[in-house]
Amino acid sequence: MELVSRAQAIILKPKEEWVKIKGESTTIAQLFTSYAVLLAAIPAIAQFIGVGLIGMRIPFYGMFRFGLGTSLVRAVVFYVFSLVSVYVIGFVINALAPSFGSTQNPVNAMKMAVYSMTPMWIAGILYIIPALGLLVILASLYGLYILYLGFATPLMETPKDKVMTYFVVSLIVVIVLSFVVNLIIGAIFLYRPGL
Repeated sequence: MELVSRAQAIILKPKEEWVKIKGESTTIAQLFTSYAVLLAAIPAIAQFIGVGLIGMRIPFYGMFRFGLGTSLVRAVVFYVFSLVSVYVIGFVINALAPSFGSTQNPVNAMKMAVYSMTPMWIAGILYIIPALGLLVILASLYGLYILYLGFATPLMETPKDKVMTYFVVSLIVVIVLSFVVNLIIGAIFLYRPGL
């Protein structure tokens, strides 16, 4: 699996790519070391540059930049949380499988979690200009569509009548997990004594 061609195919032709992905044999470790670890670094590095070097304009405050040390720690924390979140999403997708008449398959569940993050990770380059962060959220929505197509392929052998329910329940988990991670990262780096 070549990183660039896989990322391009999962974004441009997700239906066809899920069929290829379903037939591939891989391990969870290979998914992370050859794909997730590399792509998840894009938004982390971009955030380091954006909030540490370029900065952002805050109304009624002016330009704001984190210090380089804080920016580096923030990027590392974001990177680690990103990878842990993907792993948890894959774990949850697999754990929910029997509830929806699906076959548990940890590798296929992790494939769905990892590959559906591709649009967000690639769009994460936009964090270099912090004001463009909203576009990363839009790319994440496309990632949810890609995740839905993974359920519809079906990577988890989900009956057609249960695909939407399985997707929606997994989506709720993704949203809650994203909210919690963003809350934790925000609390760590925006807290200022006396404010």
